[in-house]
Amino acid sequence: MKKPSRRQFINTSLALGAGAFLNSCQSTKTVESGQLPIIISTWNNVQANNAAWETLTEKGNILDAVEAGARVPEADPADQSVGYGGRPDREGNVTLDACIMDKDGNCGAVTFLQHIKHPISVARKVMEETPHVMLSGAGALEFALEQGFEKQDLLTEKSKQEYIKWLETAEYKPKVNIELHDTIGIIGADSNGDLSGACTTSGLAYKMPGRVGDSPIIGAGLFVDNEVGSAVATGMGELVMRSVGSFLVVELMRQGLSPYEACKEAVMRIVRRQDTAELQVGYIAMNKDGTYGAYSIKPGFVFAVTDENGTIVKDAESYE
Repeated sequence: MKKPSRRQFINTSLALGAGAFLNSCQSTKTVESGQLPIIISTWNNVQANNAAWETLTEKGNILDAVEAGARVPEADPADQSVGYGGRPDREGNVTLDACIMDKDGNCGAVTFLQHIKHPISVARKVMEETPHVMLSGAGALEFALEQGFEKQDLLTEKSKQEYIKWLETAEYKPKVNIELHDTIGIIGADSNGDLSGACTTSGLAYKMPGRVGDSPIIGAGLFVDNEVGSAVATGMGELVMRSVGSFLVVELMRQGLSPYEACKEAVMRIVRRQDTAELQVGYIAMNKDGTYGAYSIKPGFVFAVTDENGTIVKDAESYE
């Protein structure tokens, strides 16, 4: 028998290694088989899902739908982790981050944006009206005002009083599943299986001025690949950025993992490398046929699913 060449040996070894990796990630977990069209969002964002579903039903455009869904918590002063009423940074300023991505790979983002209630819509304008992907700070605000967005004070009395109370100790210690559910991520598929996603946040409460998390970063907080699927992250953004989490989830689905298995492996990449004793990260993902899944480091992460049967809120499985 002819001895295999070194190249053949390496290629065979890589193939066997990939197969072993995929087999090691297989789970007895029942696959969450959705149906098209479908909307999924992080946390208990039922109203956001309903708004997205209504927009999708009326317009048939999944990009319009995820934007409409993200705008709901952005405008809700009771949601102190997104948009208007968000908890401020250490200097008392509400700063917002958001990104959006469509089925064709077009994307837009804003970071460290102040005084604008709907950063997700500004991000869409960046995508559609500029040659850039991301605008930040004063430049993002200037662009938003040029596009007709209204400048306003985003710090509500409730968030202001909490900030004043926080200044008494100025202790920075985010709480798992309370201050760490600092994001709404929403992904969806229309009846053709075309995908879009959006992600928006006011970030961690009392963060250092200028801090930007994973939420506005394409490939970290959100990623959409219309050939494969989409994913979005929530939780401690630094952990997600270090592992390029949402891109990783989608690429694992490309290799053959289910959305659930891909989310789990992305979480395990974090757990194996980081101390997560006081930290939370959760992922949700879907593929083009409506199959979806979720996984988190700690229990308590929930996600909302909407299809023609209505909306349900489900508990994600977790590592701990």
